[in-house]
Amino acid sequence: MVPGRLIALPGVYRPQADTLLLANALAQEELGPTTEVMEIGTGTGALALCAADAGARVTAVDVSWPSVIAARINAVRWRLPLRVLHGDFATRTRGRRFDLVLANPPYVPSPRAGLPSRGAARAWDAGPDGREVIDRICSSAPSLLRPGGVLLMVHSAMCEPAATVARLQAEGFSAGVTARARVPWGPVLRSRREWLQSRGLAEAGEQREELVVIRAQYS
Repeated sequence: MVPGRLIALPGVYRPQADTLLLANALAQEELGPTTEVMEIGTGTGALALCAADAGARVTAVDVSWPSVIAARINAVRWRLPLRVLHGDFATRTRGRRFDLVLANPPYVPSPRAGLPSRGAARAWDAGPDGREVIDRICSSAPSLLRPGGVLLMVHSAMCEPAATVARLQAEGFSAGVTARARVPWGPVLRSRREWLQSRGLAEAGEQREELVVIRAQYS
């Protein structure tokens, strides 16, 4: 279960339905004192703390300094060992391999090309198809995981889960969707309704978004 009473500084993504869905998937994995876990884009540290609470050795990475600070504060508050690094996940963990990688990446399709360089939108905006960070995680995953290691990633069905599964399979993973949930649209999606409809990413009058968890195991 995602820890409650987490500190979230301004601009830091607070645990939401996607966090809980991924936390439930994490709870199905076997973790212990020899399990090395890395979380990409930790935010408040909620998922990383779940893994640490299960006994794993956890490294969390985020490009946002407020998120790094929030995660470090929450680790102290929960008295859990957590290494939190600032910067790009691939750069900061280069040369290391993990048993499990967690990712709740930015995945909301955005009218703006590229990724924002600052502000709260860094936690959700991911280019016109929502896949800018997802695709990078897929291509980086083989260098992040040990043989037999597992990637758990959550994202919206708007971002074509079949494309994520196919990309991971092409990288040498056995992959599939292992969990789904339908949740009400939040304010960001509601503000982009007309644009999403024009792109064929949403139907007229659509009110709920499907989230998926993809589990991929490295051969």
